[in-house]
This record gives sequence, structure tokens and C-alpha cells, in this order.
Amino acid sequence: MTDESVLDEGRDFIRDIVAADLASGKHSGVVTRFPPEPNGYLHLGHAKSIFLNFGLAQEFGGRCHLRFDDTNPAKEEQEYIDAIERDVRWLGFDWGTNLFYASDYFEQLYAWAQDLIRSGKAYVDDQSQAEIRLTRGTLTEPGQNSPFRDRSVEENLDLFARMRAGEFPNGTRVLRAKIDMTSGNINMRDPVLYRILHAHHPRTGREWNIYPSYDFAHGQSDAIENITHSICTLEFADHRPLYDWFLDNLPVPSHPRQYEFARLNVTHTLLSKRVLTQLVRDGHVSAWDDPRMPTLAGLRRRGVPAEALREFVKRIGVAKANSTVDIGMFDFAIRETLNRTAQRRMAVLKPLKVVIENYPEGPSELLEAVNHPDDPSLGVRQIPFGRELYIERDDFMEDPPKKFFRLAPGREVRLRYAYFITCKEVIKDANGEVVELRCTYDPATRGGNAPDGRKVKATIHWVSATEGVPAEVRLYSLLFSAPQPDAANFAEQINPESLEVLTGSVVEPALAGDNDPAAMQFERQGYFCRDRDSTPGKLVFNRTVGLRDTWAKVASEG
Repeated sequence: MTDESVLDEGRDFIRDIVAADLASGKHSGVVTRFPPEPNGYLHLGHAKSIFLNFGLAQEFGGRCHLRFDDTNPAKEEQEYIDAIERDVRWLGFDWGTNLFYASDYFEQLYAWAQDLIRSGKAYVDDQSQAEIRLTRGTLTEPGQNSPFRDRSVEENLDLFARMRAGEFPNGTRVLRAKIDMTSGNINMRDPVLYRILHAHHPRTGREWNIYPSYDFAHGQSDAIENITHSICTLEFADHRPLYDWFLDNLPVPSHPRQYEFARLNVTHTLLSKRVLTQLVRDGHVSAWDDPRMPTLAGLRRRGVPAEALREFVKRIGVAKANSTVDIGMFDFAIRETLNRTAQRRMAVLKPLKVVIENYPEGPSELLEAVNHPDDPSLGVRQIPFGRELYIERDDFMEDPPKKFFRLAPGREVRLRYAYFITCKEVIKDANGEVVELRCTYDPATRGGNAPDGRKVKATIHWVSATEGVPAEVRLYSLLFSAPQPDAANFAEQINPESLEVLTGSVVEPALAGDNDPAAMQFERQGYFCRDRDSTPGKLVFNRTVGLRDTWAKVASEG
């Protein structure tokens, strides 16, 4: 991704703030950060933050750090760290030497926690998690002071050191900031700074028995890295006073400013990491990169190009108020991008055999097909055509309604890149199912045009029955049927038809030797990509997104 590509992002309130800070001399440069917790895979919402943070740094000639806020080893794994790095690179960004971890600062954070204890602004609390929650108060009622709030500095320092040494079991003690249990902002009611957790950390192993809270680690990590603009989503707006309180009460090297923007909400989609984790663990999807998942890994496996994500994020913009974006807007960005970039191929997903009775027996002929109708530089390919073909089963109706213009008994249609054919006979099996069509072709229409000027109302795609290549095609649809799925009851709203596997599909031979994972257009079908399950002996394709189908619209309206 080049600097020039970032300059067309347009303006928004955060870019205006950054520009004003630079113009006024408040900052001489821009330093942002993307700070994921390595407890799952990145999703569509993270893409918005990645493009914003890395994009700002590129646009204003600064730098963006990739920092893992790895403060909860019970949920963190190296797999997630590797996946996050892979996803950020896929979107076109590189952090260079600016890769950091909150765990890099554990010793400093511990020392600063001791500073708060010494200044009487932190204490060790022996209450259980349930007791702390009960005494925290509500939005309309103040909290209650802990009975351990007035411990001496010496006792607090001793207990805190013993917590670090691993002397106490999980959950028996926490370190809390001493702020104001009557504050109207619940986050300021003596928040937890450290909790005891005997767990293996992906980077520090068993060195630590206590771990800082996200709120305590986050702002101080920003300060250590001299972040100028700490950008997060709106749910952290109520945490900003706490973010500033820590920075105001500790000897940090800088004082970043936090700014909040609206998080991404999309219809038919849940972006809760808890829900996504449960979808994987409960087997509702195959893995984090299941193409139905809104994870970046899932989108990439489905064939969604990074450019489409960028275009989508650019269109929805950066706002201060939460809203929900229709999933159709995302699909439109995918189609628009792939329409420009994807090469064309032919594939028959649900085959119906066609025998052209007047076509000569023997070897097939090669017909020329363009790889992209709007990009001649992509060249052409050769497609074998012979006496026996497959067409799409939906492209034939024995007794068609008025507005159905595809193949029917006695009707002539055009085969894409090939000839006009006319259906003469319908062959059925013992159950009355159509299994084969007997047709004739007009040799004078080679290339798809009639020298006498006659017209046909439909062009259909096809694949050679003798040289086509078998393939499995996976048709992915929305994972959730409800436009606004409920995170609390998401399992009940999973679309039972979110995946249809077609095992009898046939694709043109050009697809057999092409290992390009990029999405391509199956003409008249949609956009598809080769799945990682593909082998030389078994081709597997995933549908990225469908095409708009005029006949499907007519049928639904009729």
C-alpha cells in the first residue's frame, strides 16, 4: 500500500484533529498504534481500526505501532499472535521495527503500581470478585468503600509483593486504585489494577503470578511508546477519565490523548469476540477461518480481496455516533472490486448433460474466450468444445413461464463463446427427472453470432463433458438469518442454510492448472476462489459473493 493510496481517504473528525495538532505545533509527528488483545482472530471491525490507525500514520508521515495487549494469559495463544500479524500484513500494512507487547512493560507497570501504593492511591483488597461487584454500586447508587481501603502503605506494599511472588491463590486478592467510590462514572470507583492469575503466559512463561488490567496497562503502554493519538471505539469513552487519571498520577514519559470513534456494526453479523470464540468451540463453524465467519482470516479464505475491505471502510467513514451498516453495502464493495480485477472462467455447478446430435464425432475443437471483457491486457484462453456438454440445470425448463428465455424444447439459445443450439428432445429417467437434452447446433454461428442476423434472447454458459474437470463447490450464505442477531441467543439464529456443498460440479480445464488463490468470476454464477482444501486430485472452490440474478428477481416477484 503506497502513501498515495492513503491520501484519498477523505476527511473525518479524527484526521481534522491530527492535522490541527500538527499545524499548531502540539505534536511534531504522528504516532498511532493498533493494540489488539491476542485472544482471538481479528474481525471486520478490526479492519476499520487498522485502516484508521495505519492510514493516519502513513498520511501524515508518522508511524503506527502494532502492540499486543497481552495481559490475560488464560485466553491468549501464540496462534492468535501469528494470525493477527498475518492479517495486518494482508491488509497491506507493515509495522517495521515497531512491534511491541504490553508484557514488555510488566516490570515498569509493577513499579508504577508500587508508586500508587506509596502515594496512598492504591490498596490491596481481599474481597472476592462477587463482593467487589456488589459493592461497586449502580448508575443511580454510589458504591461502598472496601473494608480494606485504609490499609497502611507498608501492608499494601508487602501484600502486593507477596501477590507477585505467588503466595496467594487465584481470586483471593486484587490491587485497586483508590479514587472515588461515589463517582458518577463507575469506572472511577476504585478499579482493579492487578489480579492474581497463576497461568502460563505465551511470552513470559511462569515469571508472573499477577497481571495488570487492560485499563491499567493500556494508557501507560501508550505513554511509554510516546503515542500521540490513542484511538479507540466509543465504548471506551467512559474509560477516558480513568486513562487520564493514571497518566496524571504516574511519572510517565508522555501524556497521550484518547479519541473515540464509532465501532463497526453490520447487519446479519456479530463481531463479539466471545461469540466468535464460542462459534468455533461449539462447532457451529469449522474454524476461525471458516468462510462464513466475519474474521479477516475467514474473509480472506472466502476470496474477499483486501482492496474491497479498504473500499468498504472508506465508504462507511469515521463517525462519532454508532450506527449499523447493511451487509449489502459490504457485498457491493466486494462485487465492485472483483468486477474490475477477477478473471472470468466457466463452471457448471449443477450439471445437466447436453448431446449435440449433429456435431461431428471425434476430438473437440478449441474456442477462444477472453479472460476479462474490460481488460484486454489479461489476454485470452482456449476452451475445448465437443459433442457432449454440461449446462446449468437451472438454464433449462421443460414448460417455461413467459419470462423465462433460456433453453426449452424447440427453443434456440447461444452458448457462450460457441454456437447457437436448439433443444430437440428431452430424456428422462424412470422417475421422470430430466437427465439429458438432445440438441442441434448451427455451425455458421461459431463465436456466438449468426451471419443471417437472427437474434436469440439468452446466452448460457457450458463446460465440455469430456474435458471438464470435476470440482466441489461450497456456496456460503449469511451465518445469521436475523438482521440484528442477539449475542445472548446467537445459536438459535444461525442460518441452517449458510453452507451448501455441491460435489458434482464441473469446471473448465483452465481451472485445473491454475493455483492462484485470488477470486475469479464463474460466468453468470458469481465470484469464487480456490479453497485451501484443494488438491491436484480434488478441486474445491468457495463462493465469495454471488451475482445479481435477473431471473431470480423476476421469479421472486412473480
